[in-house]
Amino acid sequence: MADEVILLDYWPSMFGMRTRVALEEKNIKFDYREQDLFNKSPILLEMNPVHKKIPVLIHNGKPVCESLIQVEYIDETWPGGNPFLPSDPYQRAQAKFWGDFIDKKVYGPTRLIWGAKGEEQEAGTKEFIEMLKMLESELGDKTYFGGETFGYVDIAMIGFYCWFDVLEKCGNFSIEAECPKLIAWAKRCMKRESVAKSLPDSNKITKFVPELKKKIGIE
Repeated sequence: MADEVILLDYWPSMFGMRTRVALEEKNIKFDYREQDLFNKSPILLEMNPVHKKIPVLIHNGKPVCESLIQVEYIDETWPGGNPFLPSDPYQRAQAKFWGDFIDKKVYGPTRLIWGAKGEEQEAGTKEFIEMLKMLESELGDKTYFGGETFGYVDIAMIGFYCWFDVLEKCGNFSIEAECPKLIAWAKRCMKRESVAKSLPDSNKITKFVPELKKKIGIE
C-alpha cells in the first residue's frame, strides 16, 4: 500500500516551508491542505491538540508535529537520496544545534521588524542582523551549512529568505550589505527545484504582511 502523506500548512509559514522542501527533496507525493490559522480546522485541532499549530505532517493517519522534527522524520522514513543529517554524531549534534538556534534566535526579531515600530523595531533589526552574522560565520566559505551537501540547517533556514524583502522594507536595512555570503547561499539554495517549488514569491509575502497586521490588530 502506498504511503498516505498529508501536510496541514499555511503558505507564508517559514516553518511549513521546511517540511515542504524536505518532502520535495525526497520526491514524496503529498496532499497539501492549506489552513486558516484564524479559524482552525477540526483536522488541525485533532492532529495537533497540544500546540494547535501548523505544520502538521500526517503519515498514514499518524501526526508528526514541529517542523524540525518533521524534517528528521522525513529523512529517517524515506532514506533515499542525500541524508539531511550527517552520520557522524558530533556533526549531527552541531547541525541540530544550529537548527535550534534558528528556531530560538532568528524568528523572534523578525516579528519585531514587521510588527513593531520605533525603538522596539530598531532593537529587533539590530538583533536580527547579529543573528544572521552568526549564521554567516558558521556558513563561512562552504557551499551549504553542512559542506557540499544541502541538508538540515539549510532546510531550517531557507524559508526565511522569502521574508527578507519585506523585513528590509519594514526595517530600512540591506541584508546583502550586512551578510553577502548568506545571500549568495540563499541564491544557491533557490536553484534547487525543491526550494523553488516550496517558497512563495517574496512580493506575495510583502503584500501579505499589511493584511496580517490588520488581522492581528497591530495596524
